[in-house]
Amino acid sequence: MACRSEVEAFARLGPLPAEGDDSETDEQFEERTRLLHAIGSPVTDEEARLLASCFGVDNCFGLAWTLLHLAESAPSSVATVAPAPGANQWLVLLWNRRRNASADQGAIEVPPAG
Repeated sequence: MACRSEVEAFARLGPLPAEGDDSETDEQFEERTRLLHAIGSPVTDEEARLLASCFGVDNCFGLAWTLLHLAESAPSSVATVAPAPGANQWLVLLWNRRRNASADQGAIEVPPAG
């Protein structure tokens, strides 16, 4: 399945810039923000993998959280194996959130009827 054009347009811009990185103009950053917010959820697994490649090194003024939530809206998790040491902190967070959700699902106790 092909990725939607809005996902591809956002991904073409590459990883999110760091908050201290001033290499983008305000207009470029606003365009990046607009493109990210134009992506409707849920995303496909393929789109989630492409979006996961766009994480930068920090929060990027909140955009990384939007990106994380979009990636998590896919039917399957992007984080299927534990990240290697030194992996991007957002990929580690995706892995930890998936692992915690799986653990929570197994820990649900059903009270006895009665």
